[in-house]
Amino acid sequence: MSSLLALEFASTVRADRSGLVDALEDAGGLTAWVRAHAADLGVDPAVFTATEEMREEVVALRQAIRALLARAVAPGPPSGADAARLPAFEPSLDLVNATAAAVPVAPRLEWPPGDAPRARTVPARAAGDSARLRAALASAAIDLLAGPHRERIRVCPAPRCVLYFVKEHPRQEWCSVACGNRARAARHYRQHKHA
Repeated sequence: MSSLLALEFASTVRADRSGLVDALEDAGGLTAWVRAHAADLGVDPAVFTATEEMREEVVALRQAIRALLARAVAPGPPSGADAARLPAFEPSLDLVNATAAAVPVAPRLEWPPGDAPRARTVPARAAGDSARLRAALASAAIDLLAGPHRERIRVCPAPRCVLYFVKEHPRQEWCSVACGNRARAARHYRQHKHA
């Protein structure tokens, strides 16, 4: 599982020209997002369907993860998407840890006929869809925040962007080329408006 899954999950809140957009604003949005990330989350996309209760639990976890990301980029400013609405750090840390621990995992050896053996991480005991999904997301956040990428987590400074990203090279300032272009265009406009 990629620790960058946690950033993709946190980025389900983004901004466009009309304002903030939440990809998880309803159970259908969560279903679509989970199906698109099914391999990383260990779910069967053919049968996974989110409920409203699951969506509420997943969104609460997302806000806790975003609170931890805000702490990771401090003393810089957090994402403007929800800086005023983030839960406190300690309860967020407790929620992420408890959520990851709710579904213990174990390695499983799979050895298909005519193929090489491979290890896969699976739940150590039966767990419901929501608990498994949230445990995978919480574990991805722990991997990200305790791993080598944490020092390179940034908030995109482009106008209207609210995303966190991992700085991949020393000169990278924005989460994407589009945000870099938007920031340069805004700077050009400001410089020439006053001239």
